[in-house]
Amino acid sequence: MVEPADRSSTAGQRLGAPESFGVSTLEPGLRPPAQPPGRQVSMRVQMLDDTQEVFQISQRSPGKVLFDLVCAHLNLVEGDYFGLEYQDQRKMTVWLDLLKPTLKQIRRPKNTILRFVVKFFPPDHTQLMEELTRYLFALQIKRDLACGRLICNDTSAALMVSHIIQSEIGDFDETQSWQHLLHNKYLPDQDAIRDEIIDCHRDHVGQTPAESDYQLLEIARRLEMYGVRLHPAKDREGTKLSLAVANSGVLVFQGNTKINSFNWSKIRKLSFKRKRFLIKLRADPTQNAHHDTLEFAMASRDCCKVFWKICVEYHAFFRLFEEPKPKPKPILFTRGSSFRFSGRTQKQIIDYVKDSEPKKVPFERKHSKILSNSSISPQSASTRSHVPKESATSIPLADQPDSDRLSHLAVPNGSEEPQAVTPPTNGLHGLTAAPGSDPTQPRQNHHVAGSVLDQQLLNPGSPGSEKSSLGGPHVAVNGNSSVNGQRMGRTGVLGAEQSAEIQPLSPLTSPLLTEAGYVRNDEEDEARRKKFPTDKAYFIAKELLTTERTYLNDLQVITESFHSAVGKDEAFPDSVKSLISANYDPVYKFHQGFLKETEQRLAQWEGRSNAHIKGDYQRIGDVLLKNIQGLRQLTIHLQKHSECLVELERACRSSRKVETLCRDFEQQRVCYLPLNIFLLRPLHRLLHYKLILERLCKHYPPTHDDFRDCRAALADISEMVLQLQGIMMKMENFQKLIELKKDLTGVEDLISPGREFIRLGCLSKLSGKGLQQRMFFLFSDCLVYTSRGMTPSNQFKVHGQLPLYGMTIRESEEEWGVPHSFTLFGQRQSVVVAASCTSEMERWVEDIRMAIDLAEQSSSLNNDLLSTSLSDNKLSEDGGGEQESEDELGGSRSSLERQGHRGNTTVHVCWHRNTSVSMVDFSIAVENQLSGNLLRKFKNSNGWQKLWVVFTNFSLFFYKSHQDDYPLASLPLLGYSVTVPSESENIHKDYVFKLHFKSHVYYFRSESEYTFERWMEVIRSATCSTSRSLPSTRKDLY
Repeated sequence: MVEPADRSSTAGQRLGAPESFGVSTLEPGLRPPAQPPGRQVSMRVQMLDDTQEVFQISQRSPGKVLFDLVCAHLNLVEGDYFGLEYQDQRKMTVWLDLLKPTLKQIRRPKNTILRFVVKFFPPDHTQLMEELTRYLFALQIKRDLACGRLICNDTSAALMVSHIIQSEIGDFDETQSWQHLLHNKYLPDQDAIRDEIIDCHRDHVGQTPAESDYQLLEIARRLEMYGVRLHPAKDREGTKLSLAVANSGVLVFQGNTKINSFNWSKIRKLSFKRKRFLIKLRADPTQNAHHDTLEFAMASRDCCKVFWKICVEYHAFFRLFEEPKPKPKPILFTRGSSFRFSGRTQKQIIDYVKDSEPKKVPFERKHSKILSNSSISPQSASTRSHVPKESATSIPLADQPDSDRLSHLAVPNGSEEPQAVTPPTNGLHGLTAAPGSDPTQPRQNHHVAGSVLDQQLLNPGSPGSEKSSLGGPHVAVNGNSSVNGQRMGRTGVLGAEQSAEIQPLSPLTSPLLTEAGYVRNDEEDEARRKKFPTDKAYFIAKELLTTERTYLNDLQVITESFHSAVGKDEAFPDSVKSLISANYDPVYKFHQGFLKETEQRLAQWEGRSNAHIKGDYQRIGDVLLKNIQGLRQLTIHLQKHSECLVELERACRSSRKVETLCRDFEQQRVCYLPLNIFLLRPLHRLLHYKLILERLCKHYPPTHDDFRDCRAALADISEMVLQLQGIMMKMENFQKLIELKKDLTGVEDLISPGREFIRLGCLSKLSGKGLQQRMFFLFSDCLVYTSRGMTPSNQFKVHGQLPLYGMTIRESEEEWGVPHSFTLFGQRQSVVVAASCTSEMERWVEDIRMAIDLAEQSSSLNNDLLSTSLSDNKLSEDGGGEQESEDELGGSRSSLERQGHRGNTTVHVCWHRNTSVSMVDFSIAVENQLSGNLLRKFKNSNGWQKLWVVFTNFSLFFYKSHQDDYPLASLPLLGYSVTVPSESENIHKDYVFKLHFKSHVYYFRSESEYTFERWMEVIRSATCSTSRSLPSTRKDLY
């Protein structure tokens, strides 16, 4: 062992730490943790690579100060997986308590060496986001193998050692490999399997050290003794056993064989009394048994306490959402221990790494004799290395820093004419994920912008701006090319010769949402704006014009695009084709004339013609009255639109070819929403006319010339809405069930008479494996829970369903110790779930209680709920669900072969943003559609870019102008917050609102106070979920 004073370099230098002392990537730019004043004490810490470091701490500082110094010294972001252990005066190995003063725990610091080791072993190594973290875990596995703690069969041992050798000396060379094995001891009985190690090493040619770490952890995590630290004990009969704790619960071993396990969900309480360690289990409702208590005898009370503490910490780290709060100090008497877990939970670590964008700090591997990819940026490294086969997926650029992602959008070498991409045959666009990327990050099936002209205009060759801030990981890009390799359009973005070196456009970034776009001249814009009228009625009329343009484009999707897509195919029924044409073409032609009249009136209002000389033009009521009276003549066609929707769905059910035709059409850029939504647009447009007329009537005084026409038009449109309201609400529910059927697998009869959709969203389900993310769907007769499956289309796989008849619900946060949790008691089973926050829990509880009341009023128990093949789909929540615990990893794998499924549906957005929406939210979103020009700015940019923006279906869709046929990008707003910029943000402009989601910020600027208020209103309707307590019928809403 080399003493620290004798070494020529420090661990910080060896692992690539900056020159300034203790700067940590955990909090960039900050100094080491503050220490209380007092005498400085030297503490020696042995690292996982067997080197020692000396740290100076104050004699009164708590253990957390020393631990933070170590993490900062290593530039370790995910430090909470690790801990400091030492031998106390009783010769017992204990963990350093981060809350207590260090010197009260370590009486003789000069004679004590603390060891920095892995404390919490996650069940899946893909949850470790940083390459440095995986490297340190690999060192821990290497140490456990050498000391005989990680016991396994010879085959696994040889394979793991071969990966360690590959990471240390590189590709196989017979002489070098033999010599290396002779001089290094990796296993207690290494000589017996030396030949097998050599044979395994031959197969790793070309494997990088990072990949070797990945493969080593992949093998180790499947072993029974992975992460196990045995604590000797005896049962009541005196049989020698060992206790251990893992992420899933408490384990019992006899020798090195696991004989029993107690999942956290089954444990009611852990305690100890003198030498006895007690495990109190929950009663099994199926066996009608009382609470069962298991008793184990340990060597001493101190042994019991040491094991009890690590159990408390493991439970908190893997099961809780956040660090538990300290208990209030008792006034007179103390009862029990005040010990608690200190630090971030696993969920907080994963969220932090995903939300923040920590620097990729290069580091050197002490034992490695080859150049590591660690010193190369993750992007360039990923183009040269192959991912381990278990996690092959496209790189999630959304998790990379914005400045890195911008370089992939810039035209290479400043070329003005980028050429089309030639996709590789493997379907991965020549790219695989490096082990340094997140293999579990779910990928959505978005599209890439397909127009070279658009790319040139919006991103004119400004590579790698440091200040650039692209859209967050929630920006979908529409185009003809698919990023997951299943489909490429006729037009690409980068030249074929650059496809191997430069990554393709991310599906989650957009040329429209890059900073390198057209920058508007503010003075010119202000001068232009002052020429327009400032009356509120003008801006209301302008809203009519902008939304009418969008509405006409949506009608064109049905009357022209869809007709041309299916018109020549003989498989599509002529009756359905004729029915759609007969009832949508007249509406489209009518609104063409309506739009033309509206444009003429606005041109006159703005003074862009000489018409204002001849008479009064500052009004819109007469145009509305005339056209709404004409629209009443089309009522018979509007009533037939529900029949069109039903017949189209029937044709898709009866013919696989028709279903494929419709699905393929939905993949076209022009179809930026689900096809069925376009079929309902004419009915929804009536609501928009009604709301616009209500605002006009509220604005005008009764004496105004336009008031009478507006009031008459409002009466006419209100009558039409009332007449068609029943059809509209039934069709909205029907359309929602159709969309959900596409997102679910394992459900046969989702669309059935009388079933209504109520709410969908994410909840965490408590099972034997802990809290697991599930997608819940609440209908009027049942509650279905699913997980994101491993189908080629990334559909959600049904795990189970709970009939609402006879169900009861109870809040159970105190019972289970899980925040925002509640229990659903069905007639056949009970389920414990937890929401992400209090408001989400209240919405779910309220809607479920309302649905239970409706189910009990409507009928008795209905055994024919959803016809599902649950015998095939139902996964064991407690036991054999290793496949289930890797749903996201499976989703990443399956994204490589997705074929034609839209991944940016509301269901997928709710899954990724851990939120929910109700049918009331969908109804409000239908009314709150808006279009118009906005100026967009990023947090670190100076100029404003003019965009045509459409708000619909909880998303913003971005165009260059209203004349474009399809959007170039989209931004789902669920989970975003909309506010006004603060003074500190230096946005010195009027009518600016700010969209914010975690670390992603956008500023948008409108042209007037009215449009600013309207955009704020409609975006809030998408970002704030509504309670079901609101009136559930549109008649009540009006």
